[in-house]
Amino acid sequence: MAISTKFLSSFKSTNMLLRTSSILFFIFLGTFFCFSQSTDRKSYRNSNGKNIYLPLGKISFADTVVDFYIGTPKPLRKFRNPEESLKEPDYTSYSIPSFFSLGCGGNLTVKFTDNGFMNLAGKDIYIFEVGPAREPAKVEISKDGIEWIYAGEIDGGRSVLELSDQNIDTTSIFYYLRVTDLKSLCVSKSAGADIDAIAAINSVIHFDMNADVLFDVGKSELKPKSIKTLDSISKIMIKIGEANLSIVGHTDSDGTEEYNYGLSYNRCYSVREKLKNLLGNSSDFKFSIKGLGESFPKAPNDSDINKQINRRVEITLLPPNDYYGNIP
Repeated sequence: MAISTKFLSSFKSTNMLLRTSSILFFIFLGTFFCFSQSTDRKSYRNSNGKNIYLPLGKISFADTVVDFYIGTPKPLRKFRNPEESLKEPDYTSYSIPSFFSLGCGGNLTVKFTDNGFMNLAGKDIYIFEVGPAREPAKVEISKDGIEWIYAGEIDGGRSVLELSDQNIDTTSIFYYLRVTDLKSLCVSKSAGADIDAIAAINSVIHFDMNADVLFDVGKSELKPKSIKTLDSISKIMIKIGEANLSIVGHTDSDGTEEYNYGLSYNRCYSVREKLKNLLGNSSDFKFSIKGLGESFPKAPNDSDINKQINRRVEITLLPPNDYYGNIP
């Protein structure tokens, strides 16, 4: 029986999208396995001897340098390595170049690759700014590294930011942060703000999975092959140790609204029960599930490929309830 060229093209495109979604998801998981060897440490001391508590621990720090500009006058050459601003703080002495100096008017853009951050209750970002003089700097954040939002300023007496002070929305996940020196102090050997580390206090981990990886179309029973995916997520969760876990389901527009709400909820229920089973008694997680049906599409439901994009399950790890219960 002859098969039309149009059908073959559509099938290949749909199959490629599904395979690409799976590949990208496992690449994303691969990044997390680097974190999986970490300890349970969640408090980090700043240069003033104060402990800064990060609910999700080591994963909360910026991971890569996207861009930087060293201002003028420039700091000594030994303080010009932007990589010193990444990962956990390691400042011990102003004479040891374990931090990055922006230079007068300089800037630094970093990305969080294995987590994001949100505007949640309490403080949201902490900049480990070091040295004998604490130079003021402007902080901006972005979801995509293209559009930037003003997040506040740090100075000698304030290295922590609360995003609600700038009325930043509470639903977006941000992955980029930019620090710009404000040219207040430009005379020291490490001119400009000195950055040892950048941490997301309200750090979150987000998985956006194509539902077709987990379920057959119109079904809420997990595919056997999906267990490997959820097992990988559970291993990451065990290393976190304690968190709130939000599971949200979405469908395409095929079927009635009532049917799609029920299908998306039942899929979330299946994912939650499997994760609970995989976790056993090794961790302390609070689960919430929500089926949103077809009400929040990512793309118009006007093609098979777009409908596949809209069929998805989103899993987000957030700081635990105990943390928020202790916020003044």
